[in-house]
Formats: sequence, structure tokens, C-alpha cells
Amino acid sequence: MNAVEDVGDQLVGAFQNPGLLLGIPLALAGAVFMSLGAQYQHRGVEKVERLSGADGASGLSFDQIKRLLTRPSWLLGTLMLGLAVICQLAALVKAPLIVVQPLGAIALVITTLLNARVSGHAPTRQSLTAIVCCVGGIFLFVFFAAIYATEQEVTDRELFVILALLLVVIIILGGGWLILRHRMRALFYVIGAGVLYGFVATLAKVVIKRIEAGQFEWITAICVLALLAAASVGGYFVQTAYSSGPPDLVIAGLTVVDPLVAVLIGMVVLGEAAAAPPWVMVIFAVAGAIAVWGVVGLARYHPQVLSESQELGIERGSTPTVQGETGAAAARSTDAGAAERSEDPEGPGTPPWRAGSGEQP
Repeated sequence: MNAVEDVGDQLVGAFQNPGLLLGIPLALAGAVFMSLGAQYQHRGVEKVERLSGADGASGLSFDQIKRLLTRPSWLLGTLMLGLAVICQLAALVKAPLIVVQPLGAIALVITTLLNARVSGHAPTRQSLTAIVCCVGGIFLFVFFAAIYATEQEVTDRELFVILALLLVVIIILGGGWLILRHRMRALFYVIGAGVLYGFVATLAKVVIKRIEAGQFEWITAICVLALLAAASVGGYFVQTAYSSGPPDLVIAGLTVVDPLVAVLIGMVVLGEAAAAPPWVMVIFAVAGAIAVWGVVGLARYHPQVLSESQELGIERGSTPTVQGETGAAAARSTDAGAAERSEDPEGPGTPPWRAGSGEQP
């Protein structure tokens, strides 16, 4: 009962903050800019792939990256993402994390609606369930993290641990990309970018605090270099994810994995959740699992992903046939199709829905 009263007191205190009048609109504006930026960057990557004649799903080439820098749609998307970052930082200054972070997840909903209109792939029940899990899981996670987390001063030893973990993550992701990049799909790049951006958010917070305290020494400079390196690799992963997956899948990974990693670093390395009771730790685990399951489910059941996989030239069926039988069957199918087209009163190439079929385009 006391825990419930404490939660209520925290919420009342949060919503008594007059900065909410400015923080909430800023957070919503950041979500809109993030959604539009993702859509325009995705369009730019698709155009570069068509112009270069090469698929970037296994990693964008240096030539494709140079072409991106000249695409107006990609540059416009980058500008909008920059505005989204500015709005999110300004919102965090004016409003508490408990309000700003869940509002950032609205970008996933906006991006889903935009992509459905642009691509013509309406969300299915399974994809909508995955989106609800993403938004609901991250809201629950950040809700309790904002209530029970206590901000601690980062020591040099803890900073070394964060930098060492980041180095290990970059090595693992880089090694996986070099060895398995021809098998990697959007989910790998989305999760990799989210993990790296989680470290970027943590290091950015540390650098800002140290600059405010007048402690810009050599280790702070290393943090800035590590931040730039993680942001660059994460940005490359995001652009590659656009070439192998829809933009709302990318936004789902960033709005879920990024805050999860940042909060986990604060809890495990910095000890910011030392005052949280055990039952809150259980909620953290359940909420995080729900959010991650939503990202995986969206990658698996997204209507655009399913549609593009069905358009691939992949031979389906489980019954093996010898080459002669396969060729004969294909020939018979071709002859039958030609006969049907010759008998079609509306001429060859008539769409099935024009010829009286119940199928739709």
C-alpha cells in the first residue's frame, strides 16, 4: 500500500511541473519529426538502390553512401531527424523523463500510419498487436524507471566500464556484420542501432554533466570520440535497415531498444536502481520482454515484409521433383495458360478481377 502511495506522490509531483506545458508539445513535435524523417530517409535509400542497381540489404556500399549525400529526400529526412533530437532534448529539459519518453514512442504509431499510406500495405492484426506491445512495454518500463531511478554521479571507474562495454558491443556487431552480412536482415541492423544509440544517450548525458561541472579532461574527450564512433556505426546500421525493412520497423527498434539499453546501463553499471524494490525489477524484466517481443513480432509479421518476401523468386513446396518432371510440368502449365488466354474474351493479359474472378489486386 505504501508503494502505491509513493507512486501516486511521484506522479502528482511530476504533473505539477509547469514545464509540462512546453515539454509535452516539444515531445510530440519530436515524434512527428522523427516519423517524417524516417519516411524521407527510407525513400532516399530506396532511390539510391534503384539508381545504383545494387541491393543494400547486406550493407550499403561507399558509392551508395556518397549518393545518399546528394539525394534531396534523404537530406530532408536527416534534417527532420536532427530537429527531432533537438525537440527531444528540449523536452527533457522542460519535462520529466516519465512524460517525455513514452511520448517519443508515439513516433512508431505515426510512422506506421504514414508508411501504410505511402506503401499501400495496411497494418494487419498481428502487426498492430506487435506495435501495441512495443509502445505498451516501453511505457511500462520507463514509467517505473522514472519513478524509482535515482541519478548518481558517474565516476571514472564506471565510465571505463561503459567504454569497455561499448567497445565489446562494437566488436561483436562489427564481426557479425563482416562474417554474416549476406544473411543479416533488417532486425539485426535495427537492434544493433538501438543498442549503439543506447550507449550514445548515456555518453551524451555524461559529457553534458561533466562539461557543466567544468571537468572536461582526457577521459571526457575519449567519451566524445566513443560517442561519435557509436553514432556513426549506428547511423550506418539504420540506413542499411531502411534498405531491407520498412521505416516503422526501424523506428520500433530505436524507440524500444535505445531506452531499454540506456536504462539498463544506468541500473547495472551506475546503480541508479539500487532503491527499487524487488517487485519493480520483475516489472522491468516483464515490460522489457514485452517490448522486445513486439519488435521481433513486427519484423516477422509486418505486411510489407511479408509482401516483399512473397515477391521473391523462391521455389515453394516440400515435395521434391526430378528435373525432367519439373520441366514437363512447367511446359504443361505454360500451354494451359496460353490456351486460357486465347479463350479469354477480353484478350491476353486481362487481370483476373476483370475476367470475373473474385481476386483483387
